[in-house]
Amino acid sequence: MKKILFAASECVPFMKTGGLADVVGALPKEFDKNEWDVRVVMPNYRGIPEEYRNNFEYVTHFYMGVGPYIPNVHVGIMKYVYNGITYYFIDNLDYFGAWEPYSDTRTDVERFTFFCKAVLSILPVIDFRPDLIHCHDWQTGLIPVYLKTEFAANPFFWGIKTIMTIHNLRFQGVWDIKTMRGLSGLPDELFTPDKLEFKKDASMLKGGIVYSDFITTVSNTYAQEIQTAYYGEGLDGLLSARNQSLFGIVNGVDYALYDPSNDAKIYRNYTERDHKEGKAANKAELQKQLGLEVNPNKYMIGLISRLTDQKGLDLVRYAMDKIIDDNTQVVVIGTGDPAYEEMFRYYAWCNSDKVSANILYSDDLAHKLYAAADSFLMPSLFEPCGLTQIIAFHYGTIPIVRETGGLKDTVIPLNEFEDTGDGFSFSNYNGEELINTVNYSKYIYFEQPELWNHMVARAMEKDLSWGVSKKRYEELYNTLIGR
Repeated sequence: MKKILFAASECVPFMKTGGLADVVGALPKEFDKNEWDVRVVMPNYRGIPEEYRNNFEYVTHFYMGVGPYIPNVHVGIMKYVYNGITYYFIDNLDYFGAWEPYSDTRTDVERFTFFCKAVLSILPVIDFRPDLIHCHDWQTGLIPVYLKTEFAANPFFWGIKTIMTIHNLRFQGVWDIKTMRGLSGLPDELFTPDKLEFKKDASMLKGGIVYSDFITTVSNTYAQEIQTAYYGEGLDGLLSARNQSLFGIVNGVDYALYDPSNDAKIYRNYTERDHKEGKAANKAELQKQLGLEVNPNKYMIGLISRLTDQKGLDLVRYAMDKIIDDNTQVVVIGTGDPAYEEMFRYYAWCNSDKVSANILYSDDLAHKLYAAADSFLMPSLFEPCGLTQIIAFHYGTIPIVRETGGLKDTVIPLNEFEDTGDGFSFSNYNGEELINTVNYSKYIYFEQPELWNHMVARAMEKDLSWGVSKKRYEELYNTLIGR
């Protein structure tokens, strides 16, 4: 039996702020339980829903020193088996007693430094020795560092391999070296430019990249992009140097959660065979619910996103007046930068029958929009993978994307002459290109309905489930474990 431990700061269904949680929640379930024993460790946040928390089993607790600033700290271990997967929760009220997983950077750097050391420290106690620890994002970046330094003398840890997955390189867990040394207890010689030092500070993610055996990121294109200065966030040189150990694997989607044929959150279920009637019924109900003009002939564009610059919303701001017309409705779901929240509220106020701005995150409403919208807008500045376009495909909703990262890897642009493709895309980060691409999608929708329906059928047939990506991870795991 091959043993894998996933370490992450969030995981569906316990805590979610982004796509990281979806990955950590979905991927472990895909492995054959006769061959793989895959377990997950994460913090025990107070915000985990009580329906799960109330069933957690107390394992034990102990006290641990992390660094000079954290000399003696409580480490509790809770355990819960859910959908056949064993989850461990690191319990410490001082660090994880909040309802939300993240706070200011200084607080987060301290709590996740503690988490990294606690993950390794609990393994002998729970009697689980993984062949490999799969670390996700900067919050777990110090696990490979501790494993190769402070824990290296302990025979229990000999031979454990690590993979570091970068979900978004922009977030790195950076703080000043003196504080990081005091929090982590790591020796001075690790805080050098070839190890943890980053622009005179220290980066937890950089530590993970330097010390892990393999590095993965969540699409092939993003793996290439982050080796360039434009996308590399200051780590492009290191990633280029490690490019023989760097792999891109596109995220999948858990089709058990996102399937229009049995999705209880949408107004009417449908399949590829009756998608026209199904999507029309969902559109009419959503128009009614949101106070938009109820009209089957409106072209509905959906946008579900964190409202930040990364998501290309400055292009949307430039294009919005030209996107909205008498034949088009725009529905937005998301929160983020107050300037963008206000922008969408303003457009909804001026165009109440055409624009709906839902400045919140509602999973229920998101499902309804996937089923109702005709197209989905994702003009990202950069996008490591993106899940929205993958989910949209399965609901027969056509993505309009910029060719970057996972968007480029998953969306095949329409070729109307050969009748191929399942989306619309543009390459340059430019508002005029966005407008032209949206207008082209409208032309196909209104003037070439047969072509549009072929696109929808191809989109719904596309297999971007975790089963495909899992095979790539198995190959990497087997390469490292060597059996």
